[in-house]
Amino acid sequence: MPHGNSITVHFKDKELIRNKKRWSQVMYLYYLLGWKVSTKCFKRWGKGGEKHNTYILALDGDTDFQPAAVMLLIDRLKMYPRVGAACGRIHPTGSGPMVWYQKFEYAVSHWLQKTAEHVFGCVLCSPGCFSLFRAAALMDDNVMKRYTIKSSKAQHYIQYDQGEDRWLCTLLLKQGWRVEYNAASDAYTNAPEEFKEFYNQRRRWVPSTIANIVDLLGSATLISKRNPSMSRSYMVYQLFNLASSILTPSSVILMIAGSLTVLLDIQSNGALIMALIPPAIFLGISFKIKPDTQILIAAIMSTVYAFLMMIAAIVILCTIVKDQTILTPSSLFIITLASFYVVTALMHPQEIGLVWFGLLYILCIPSSYLLLSIYSMVNMNNVSWGTRETAPAAGAATQAARAPKTTAQKAKTTFTRFFSRGQCCRKLCWRGSAEELIVSRDIQTIEATEPDAQPQNTIVEDVRRMPEEERSSGQQEPAFTCPNQSWVTQLQSLSNDVRLREDTLDEDEEQFFRELTAKYLKPLSVSKTEQKNMANKLKEFRNKITFVYFIFNALWLIATFTLQLLSSPFFIQVPKVDINLHYTGEYITIEPIGFMFLLTFIFLVLIQFLAMLYHRICTLIHYVAFLDTESMSEKQKEQQALKQVQDNESDDGEDLVFSRVLNSHGDGTLV
Repeated sequence: MPHGNSITVHFKDKELIRNKKRWSQVMYLYYLLGWKVSTKCFKRWGKGGEKHNTYILALDGDTDFQPAAVMLLIDRLKMYPRVGAACGRIHPTGSGPMVWYQKFEYAVSHWLQKTAEHVFGCVLCSPGCFSLFRAAALMDDNVMKRYTIKSSKAQHYIQYDQGEDRWLCTLLLKQGWRVEYNAASDAYTNAPEEFKEFYNQRRRWVPSTIANIVDLLGSATLISKRNPSMSRSYMVYQLFNLASSILTPSSVILMIAGSLTVLLDIQSNGALIMALIPPAIFLGISFKIKPDTQILIAAIMSTVYAFLMMIAAIVILCTIVKDQTILTPSSLFIITLASFYVVTALMHPQEIGLVWFGLLYILCIPSSYLLLSIYSMVNMNNVSWGTRETAPAAGAATQAARAPKTTAQKAKTTFTRFFSRGQCCRKLCWRGSAEELIVSRDIQTIEATEPDAQPQNTIVEDVRRMPEEERSSGQQEPAFTCPNQSWVTQLQSLSNDVRLREDTLDEDEEQFFRELTAKYLKPLSVSKTEQKNMANKLKEFRNKITFVYFIFNALWLIATFTLQLLSSPFFIQVPKVDINLHYTGEYITIEPIGFMFLLTFIFLVLIQFLAMLYHRICTLIHYVAFLDTESMSEKQKEQQALKQVQDNESDDGEDLVFSRVLNSHGDGTLV
């Protein structure tokens, strides 16, 4: 790799290692921390590695970033010893309306929510697509040890496996470590472009987020004592946020009712009933129909709601002009929301163009905060990953596998995807009496099309979704004709410019992997009876949580409906002013709950806005201090020196080191 770095690729056999993302992370983290940082350093120098100044960069395969983004995160960890993890500003990439919506959604969540968490306490989730972790934090008591817990209860599948990055940060926070956010550290990752993929992604995120926040709030007293960043007042703020998120569906229904009141000129109670009927029907039938059908219905309803929101916004604007007043709940909400987003965007000049996507964001509020909430809660028992899965229909994969494809095309595709120059490890594994090469196995043969063994401790599907087809008895055609032919040799033969080096694990490292696999990663053999029992437990857990979730929303709506019926003794009079803010001599009556909702919204907005201002100042100071002050000649000399680095100059090519980082920031290792 450039600048003397090396890339080591381990191929994971699903039949030898537990499947799904969390167990892949366990494998790599234990390899990096348990072998490279601890065991290997102890054998070489008689002591463990410098775990406090060793950092692990966690990425998704499609994440794009610049070295400066990593250096900014390293700055945070080096300046503050109690920072266990740091994340940057994530930018979704892709095309289409769903990506446009997510661009603004990600922007708002980073501009406001993450900055507020960073300023008033600490960030609750450092996303796995781009985060830097301190080795000492991961190796602390009850962090990695608890991260390897097998899911044995229904709630474990929700909290541990549906949002593994948030679960890892929860463990860090409980142990007293701080998680920070750096707005100047930019990373770009692919976002769902299809409506179905987006809903399935959020179907995982919503329940896992609530589960981890409830876990933190349940240990609020202990965490406040152990973690100085998690004060009692900050825990109250998170409780307030949790309550607001739970009541979001009913709040959206009230907003839709207000739109119908303006649009159809009907009574508030009649509009509330009209607004409640469609989501109530969708909620009821969702327990009986398939998830794909739910998503189809949600897509149709989202389109209708988007048109309703657009028409209502136009009517509200016309009403403001007609009545010559802005002091109505609907107009105040729209004007406050729009002004707030515009001012916030102006504080982020490089992203000010995202304001245009805010129009789409507002139109999609009923879909993302009402229909998506229903879909997420109803399908909580479905703990499959849901996105980026390649589970084709029966027979489809077999036909695709039989499509003609030359050996050169297969090898060229693999080469283009993974390396320019690298080092590849090969490991010998025994299965029965035969000895196979695991590293080349995935390249030399086409994988069978049967679904993964379930649950492997990470996935328990609904019983009706269990596969019915058995494994095909036919053998797949190998990609390479020679069974002992290594894929590294194939790649090497394609071009003389490729400098690949095939290597084998030494005896101690191989033994480490065997012990790690036996202790934490050995696939679990689960019978169909156990799968059915866990599926039933997941359904029971889903029913309990869904009942509590929607009963709170129902109580909120009933309270609003009752107060509207008794509006004569219970109302708030607000003086009516015109566009020039002159008193007109009239009064506008607002029901107490509507007034409290508006007041709560303004209060939250104000808190997050102040936190954003403070964080912007801190980010500016950090970025100015970080700017490189070296002269151009020094940079050119350094670049020339780096070009002369040979592969054999690195210490056995296993440590990934950014030389610029080490030169600028002293000792440290980036893994």
